Amino acid sequence: MVTSPVLFIGHGNPMNTLESNRYTQAWRGLGQVLPKPRAVLVISAHWFFGATAVTAMAAPRTIHDFYGFPQALFDFDYPAPGEPDLAKEIAEVVKPLWVGLDRDQWGFDHGAWSVLAHLYPDANVPVVQLSINALKPLAYHLELAAKLAPLRERGVMIVASGNVVHNLRRVQWDRPEAAFDWAERFDEAAVEKMATDPSAILKLTEHSDYAAAVPTPDHFIPLLYVAGLAAAGEGRAAAFARGYTMGSISMTCYALGADVIATNDGAACAGLPQDVPADQTNT
Repeated sequence: MVTSPVLFIGHGNPMNTLESNRYTQAWRGLGQVLPKPRAVLVISAHWFFGATAVTAMAAPRTIHDFYGFPQALFDFDYPAPGEPDLAKEIAEVVKPLWVGLDRDQWGFDHGAWSVLAHLYPDANVPVVQLSINALKPLAYHLELAAKLAPLRERGVMIVASGNVVHNLRRVQWDRPEAAFDWAERFDEAAVEKMATDPSAILKLTEHSDYAAAVPTPDHFIPLLYVAGLAAAGEGRAAAFARGYTMGSISMTCYALGADVIATNDGAACAGLPQDVPADQTNT
């Protein structure tokens, strides 16, 4: 039986949608070599609110949930179809507070479409989003991930989108490819844990650099879904497209159920607009 891959994409800022660099090239390359899935389930850091919800509309809208970026980014549209039948399957597992049938209830946020624009640039694969319930403890997300594992046997690729290290208040504009020591230490600890014992991923919360690397949980929680799926399946997830941007953001990506060659070669991650504070962009 073919099992669909699982990806964690360190998405950085939405300007990566429009740029070609070593990260976006890696994402695009994956879309070219991986088997085309029946659908993609996205778990994005940017749908983080006080409920469990699933999109189920046939034609989700593209949400431009950020500030201060060029007009070309606000004009970008990702017209992939939804998949109401898959939403029903997911709802049976996650028992959401609501299933989003109304196009205006949600759609594709930039944590989803900035990545999908490279994985599937033709927008020809149906996409469903699952929210991150901000009211639940971290362990809940690991447990929920394991319940989603059977979807992989039904042709569904699962893509989690966030950043393992994500501290916008510590961003340094003059360090486009560098990282603080604490960012590197925490990211390396995550790589080791994902490669050896993803079931113990929550031990990272005891790491001395956790508070600096994860000042808010929204961008870290997507990694828990890949860890939970790895624990329920292959037992490990390999890191690829490794690197950092502006000192305090890790761009490291992970793959489960796919052979991906790790790389840190090529152009740097897209930068942020200079005139907008990073912590006010919703990046």
